[in-house]
Amino acid sequence: MTAHQTLLILDFGSQYTQLIARRVRELSVRSEIHRGDLDPEKIAAIAPIGVVLSGGPSSIYEAGAIHPNPAVFDLGVPVLGVCYGEQAMAHLLGGQVEPAGEREYGGAELHADLSCPLFAGTAATQKVWMSHGDRVARVPDGFRIVGTTSNSPFAAMADEARRFYGIQFHPEVRHTELGRTILDNFLTICGARRDWTSASIRRDAVAAIRDQVPEGRIVVALSGGVDSSVTALLCREAVGERTAPIFVDTGLLRLDEGDKVQARFAEFGLGIARVNAAGRFFAALAGIDEPEEKRRRIGHEFIAVFEEEAKRYPDARFLAQGTLYPDVIESTSVRGPSATIKTHHNVGGLPERLGLSLVEPLRWLFKDEVRRLGGELGLPEEFVWRHPFPGPGLAVRILGEVTPERASLLQRADAIYMDEIRAAGLYRQIAQALSVLLPVKSVGVMGDQRTYENVLALRAVTTEDFMTADWFRFPPEVLDRIARRIVNEVRGINRVVYDVTSKPPGTIEWE
Repeated sequence: MTAHQTLLILDFGSQYTQLIARRVRELSVRSEIHRGDLDPEKIAAIAPIGVVLSGGPSSIYEAGAIHPNPAVFDLGVPVLGVCYGEQAMAHLLGGQVEPAGEREYGGAELHADLSCPLFAGTAATQKVWMSHGDRVARVPDGFRIVGTTSNSPFAAMADEARRFYGIQFHPEVRHTELGRTILDNFLTICGARRDWTSASIRRDAVAAIRDQVPEGRIVVALSGGVDSSVTALLCREAVGERTAPIFVDTGLLRLDEGDKVQARFAEFGLGIARVNAAGRFFAALAGIDEPEEKRRRIGHEFIAVFEEEAKRYPDARFLAQGTLYPDVIESTSVRGPSATIKTHHNVGGLPERLGLSLVEPLRWLFKDEVRRLGGELGLPEEFVWRHPFPGPGLAVRILGEVTPERASLLQRADAIYMDEIRAAGLYRQIAQALSVLLPVKSVGVMGDQRTYENVLALRAVTTEDFMTADWFRFPPEVLDRIARRIVNEVRGINRVVYDVTSKPPGTIEWE
């Protein structure tokens, strides 16, 4: 396997920390995120080529604020402090930090010293994105000022001898127009080899699976989504026919999804065990309208069905699933355990119940990397870039009781919605689009007759990381065409509404 260099990102609670890691990986360098107060011994074990200190919501003087261990400045590698990270760097190295007077949030104009290697190839005046309440008031010995804004006289500082850099703004967000170049320059300062590519990730994943699974069969929890599909293809490439994908068709998938999944894998020469269990799931959901109880029952039934099917493979020793890096990061979040907004549907508990070892070839990857890896494996672009779909399926897009009839209504309406988005050339501009069947009916008039039928809500959002999202501004004529088709073609729906709530305060899914 490739011995990749690693850029270490120490997380102090910024909502943008994962964006830093993703931007670095887009520049073909492997990155890892760890808590900001990571032990020096663990840092040394990672052997990073450089360190980024992330932003964060705290003031460095607050009780309980997390500080990096000073040993990070003794590693002999470049260090970049971003926002709170710059303030922490200044504070720990002998500078001074003070309240900014008024919080600076939004766009600002940075005047940059282009003699600093961090700003090589950028512009003397450039737009950056600020989000801070404190600011550096005095730089530590050995540093010089290399960037200013009207609100931040020390918006960028540098100690080129030690290769330490601090910036008050966020280069990882799109609003910082030359942020990618600034991060690219920092990676050059670190001596990065740029060897983190889809091809190398594929080779490494296949090699790791072969090492982990020298014998026995891998059963794959296949949902039909891109994560589990890429997992199945990697396992097939690694151990061939010892791969056994199990696809539980809950009856709560997109229109004709089960048939499409089966056909897709047949094209790759990989047969799947499809379990048509719709009747079991609808029976388990009968009379249930509370979202968490829906999720609990679906998860319980999924495990029961999967367990029954997996026992058909007496030589099974491993269970593969599509765990992603954000799941790993959030399990050790600097912010601690978060409030439960909704329970996630996965195969939790199955490895222990079945006596299987877990295989997670995607656990170091972000979603966009999995998509690119899917392309590397030959999955069609339409599938690779398909919008996210919840584990419990349409059950959490049907508000109120879930029945076969209501599921059929939603499947047909949602298929029209997706068709029209694609026809308008808008699919890739939207991060996620979904339809929600509401538990209310409305009066309408069709063919001069009164109707009293269901209401459908449409939702579409744009987002970088799915932690925050904004509603998508459809051209009015596209919304009009979608609504007309749904009302005319899906008998049982007579009204269509559009959700214009951002996240926060709303979530992307309704349940």
